[in-house]
Amino acid sequence: MKHSRGRVLDVTTLADLDRRLAAGSRSLTGWRVVGLDLTERGPVLLERSLAQSLFLGCEFADGDDDAVRRAGGIVLHDIPGIPVDPYRTTLYTPRELFDTPRYEDSLDARAYAWSRSPATPDDTLARALHDHQVDAAMAGWVRDRDIVGVMGGHAVERGTPTYAEAARLGHELGAHHTVATGGGPGAMEAANLGAFVPGDLAGALATVARVPSFRPSIGAWADAAFEAVDATPDGRESLGIPTWHYGHEPPNPFATSIAKYFSNAPREALLLEICNAGIVFLSGAGGTVQEVFQDACENYYADESSVAPMVLVGRAHWTEELPVWPLLQALARGRAMEEHVHLVDSVEEAVAVVAG
Repeated sequence: MKHSRGRVLDVTTLADLDRRLAAGSRSLTGWRVVGLDLTERGPVLLERSLAQSLFLGCEFADGDDDAVRRAGGIVLHDIPGIPVDPYRTTLYTPRELFDTPRYEDSLDARAYAWSRSPATPDDTLARALHDHQVDAAMAGWVRDRDIVGVMGGHAVERGTPTYAEAARLGHELGAHHTVATGGGPGAMEAANLGAFVPGDLAGALATVARVPSFRPSIGAWADAAFEAVDATPDGRESLGIPTWHYGHEPPNPFATSIAKYFSNAPREALLLEICNAGIVFLSGAGGTVQEVFQDACENYYADESSVAPMVLVGRAHWTEELPVWPLLQALARGRAMEEHVHLVDSVEEAVAVVAG
């Protein structure tokens, strides 16, 4: 389904803050000032209207933070003892999540372990703040992009025909759109790989096929992916939206930008929401079926201008193995979405529907 989002202003350097204040800004409404040393900026800030402004992880001179609060601003200080930055203003990169030689020591692994530990109130707050910030960063990233989603099962192994077909789909879609996936392994990784590689896919597919699965070694699986990434200096951008809720499934390194969440429910909704050019659903099981009907629900209640295409690939899978298609057809009948749901058998047909 197609959506639009409002805007906020992130201020992440003192130079930017000083420039904006010197230009005559009298109100900081909607500003998010992140991680700055404001010990010398209190007087000039308090000369402005601070209602509905947000100061995240900033340092203030004694008493200035309380003065900002009294003026209507919200001040949230650093939260100690957590592995992630709850006030980050950008999406993750693959190298940021896989930041150590051993995966077990990486930011991704440490964040997952932290998410599985008993949560203190500070932990719960940090996770909520982190996800809010990632959400805001993603809203900025997707703006003005034509995004098509590819959904599919996590269990598809590298080196299989199913993986290669998902990669080919991502490759063809990525030539004209920005591809977004759930950011994990399997069909999701394959679609991100295909979107990333602008030329012949054979080399990248052969490289990753040497390590078919992230089990038993996530490190070896990721190393093979980074080898293919490093061999593709002109790689195209794509988006992955994984979650530490399923942290045993690592994020794939082919998504050039990664919006990783602690909470799964908002992540699922946002993944579907941003796909303004439509969604292609490859063969999958429980998770993919959930995504089909979650998207169908959005489109069911949407007006014509907000409906985006839904394309199910694999006639036998969606009519016999998991007969989703008859119910989807029945839901769509007589609604604005009726002309926008499609059942196809090939990558070429799916690409043609999205292009049309």
